[in-house]
Amino acid sequence: MASTLITVAPTGAETAKADCPALPTTLDELVETAKRCEAAGAAMIHLHIRDGEHQPTLDLGRLTETVAAVRENTALIVQLSTGGAVTDPLADRLRVLDAAPDSCSLTMGTVNFGDDVFMNPWPFVTELFQLTQEREVVPEFELFDLGHVAALHRLLGKYGLPYGGRVHCDLVMGVPGGMPGTADALVAAVNALPDAVTSWSATGIGRTSLTVALAALAKGGNLRVGMEDTLTLAKGHPVTHNAELVERAAALATLAQRPPMSPDEARDLLNVKK
Repeated sequence: MASTLITVAPTGAETAKADCPALPTTLDELVETAKRCEAAGAAMIHLHIRDGEHQPTLDLGRLTETVAAVRENTALIVQLSTGGAVTDPLADRLRVLDAAPDSCSLTMGTVNFGDDVFMNPWPFVTELFQLTQEREVVPEFELFDLGHVAALHRLLGKYGLPYGGRVHCDLVMGVPGGMPGTADALVAAVNALPDAVTSWSATGIGRTSLTVALAALAKGGNLRVGMEDTLTLAKGHPVTHNAELVERAAALATLAQRPPMSPDEARDLLNVKK
């Protein structure tokens, strides 16, 4: 039976801990979240980290400690964000790979991000991609619009396949400034993907989360959920733990007769280094 890769993105860099006390920002909270989300059906965790004041950070020591702690306590694929916060310098974002994650995000272009700009110039994209090849880290190509899909064609045509030989993408939908979180937009993006793509997920931001999840499952895709992307289960019903979002995604995947895959199955799908 076909199965579904569920990725949990528990924290992100945008939401303040003071505004959302349930957001996991400490190492202990992240480990507890990882364990509960693995039990709920997640196979991969997409990590942003925070400092002692709960502010976004790319501190290498904290990143390395977090990767080690999640590996010690779970079987999850550990994916680090190379996006950081919109204010992080490009050089600091490249150094994320020094923490030796299994996977990392690789955003395929610049995008307006609400009132801010998420900068991913082409020279940075190509340098990061080549570093993932050298370090044997599996990239997940983040695509916020159709221009990013075109850039992925360009990248693979010039630099070849990523480490492991598999091409996995995540469609990030519903960000103000990117593609809308609609079924029509998802179908257009999937139909434009390079032939080399072997798997893809979709992420619906905020109120688009359910629409995107249902459309992705109907189209044969995988799911990313988490408090990085949405803080409510429904209007008036805030998320109290990331496991709630994973449980809902797992239930939808099971209803679609594509139940959640295990971390080992996900490693085989992405060809992550054992």
